[in-house]
Amino acid sequence: MGKKAPARRWSFFFFGLLFLAPAHAGKQPPAAAVVSAHPAATRAGVEILQAGGNAFDAAVAVSAALAVVEPYSSGLGGGGFWLLHRASDGHEVMIDGREKAPLAAHRDMYLDARGEPLAGASIDGPLAAGIPGEPAALVHIAGRYGRLPLARSLAPAIRLAREGFRVDEHYRRMAAFRLDALRGSPAAAGLFLLNNEVPPQGYLVRQPDLARTLQALAREGRAGFYEGDIARQLVREVRRYGGIWTLEDLRQYEVKERRPVTGSYRGWRVVSAAPPSSGGVVLLEMLNMLALRDLRAMSKAGKVHYLAEVMRRAYADRARWLGDADFVGMPLKRLLSGAYARELVKGIDMKKATASSRLPSVRPEGHDTTHFSILDGEGNRVAATLSINYPFGSGFVAGNTGVLLNDEMDDFSIKPGVANVYGLVGAEANAIEPGKRMLSSMTPTFIENDDHVAILGTPGGSRIITMVLLGLLEVVDGKDVRTWVRRPRFHHQYLPDVIQLEPGALDEDLKAALMNMGHRLDEKSRPWGNMQAVHWNRRAGKVEAASDPRGGGSAMVLPQ
Repeated sequence: MGKKAPARRWSFFFFGLLFLAPAHAGKQPPAAAVVSAHPAATRAGVEILQAGGNAFDAAVAVSAALAVVEPYSSGLGGGGFWLLHRASDGHEVMIDGREKAPLAAHRDMYLDARGEPLAGASIDGPLAAGIPGEPAALVHIAGRYGRLPLARSLAPAIRLAREGFRVDEHYRRMAAFRLDALRGSPAAAGLFLLNNEVPPQGYLVRQPDLARTLQALAREGRAGFYEGDIARQLVREVRRYGGIWTLEDLRQYEVKERRPVTGSYRGWRVVSAAPPSSGGVVLLEMLNMLALRDLRAMSKAGKVHYLAEVMRRAYADRARWLGDADFVGMPLKRLLSGAYARELVKGIDMKKATASSRLPSVRPEGHDTTHFSILDGEGNRVAATLSINYPFGSGFVAGNTGVLLNDEMDDFSIKPGVANVYGLVGAEANAIEPGKRMLSSMTPTFIENDDHVAILGTPGGSRIITMVLLGLLEVVDGKDVRTWVRRPRFHHQYLPDVIQLEPGALDEDLKAALMNMGHRLDEKSRPWGNMQAVHWNRRAGKVEAASDPRGGGSAMVLPQ
């Protein structure tokens, strides 16, 4: 995606890939790297690193900047998961800033009198919004793990909100897709549209109200968003337009520190997101099954077939078992065990597709999440995936706060047997309850061995986990970082019972072989995902970073 932006003076800046020539190997990387879905956000992270901040300060800066320049993907009105590794002591933690259901929420809130889903109720407008977690998470990360004051790390985002960013073609496509929802909110239409229409490419979007909200957060910390005037405005406007938030919802919101899920695959250690993200559990469950067969010995068709069958089984377990660990018990030890993987693999016929209807039956997420990866010169690292769910979230901006609200309530199981907007199904574990976090597919991940460290993740809703899986397999096979983010993608999520394909991902002979095995194929008209990855080659002493060419992001490497 082309972006109208001033000429850049970074001599080491490139779109897509940055490479640092080999230096001495050691425990600390010879360079720092920031890669995100938008050049302005990448520059924000670099600015903070150059100001003396660490990877965690830079993560705050990138998150806040993305909230400004990617309103269709993330924001202060949304949430996310930040996977952190602290080099000084090896401490690893997932910061859970996922949204929560309001206290007045109940399991049938999106159903009509006949028990059928109300069209659009969990997608459009403030009733669709969970209580945001991103502002609290940024304060938490800065205070507990950062080196710089929160105000310094938020300064680039405040400047971007005040000065504005230029509309590009991706923005226009997303705004057109959500035009009706944006028109339904006068404040959103005033910010993100021009005369109630999609603005032209190059149009300057300024967000002075959001700048003031960010300043309140910088000045007052958590209280600047969850208490006081901003909180009162949020609640007043949400309720005015049919939502159910209260001041108590905001007061009660708290960030959670979760222990990441960990596992191994072919000698590599894998660290990924824990529930309420399904990402790490599903990823490791798939890897456990893949470890039982030699993919390298399979034909091309056999490999895609086996991968699809593994995806199918892991996503069936996602639908059946996973939810918010604070509310439901989950058999994680069993799901992640080698014995369970062997049990699942027994049911895979290498010559014939399994019908999803034969797997345990439960009810069958998007395109507009965002991800960034950071490595600093001390070896601290961050993989973060953030979201407001559907493009432009709920389409609702709360009054003069400048805050665009999420529509993450759709990620709950609205009703057994009814898919969400991304075709995912779930069961009782992900039913709506007051104060509960909805299940997610976000999968920020680290993978490492003695010689290499990889930091990766991507947006893409229900396809996030399989994209990370395919990228991870490229890491393990020794491919370069450009290949991780560029490789063609396919996906199976149990229901609907099809292999989804990017355009041109598989050749005609391969597609014919899969159909002969009984697979149904659904080749999409557009590619998906926007992976952001960093590779630290410890042995060679070099750092590389790559931004997915499907998006308009950028990567920067800073020699130490």
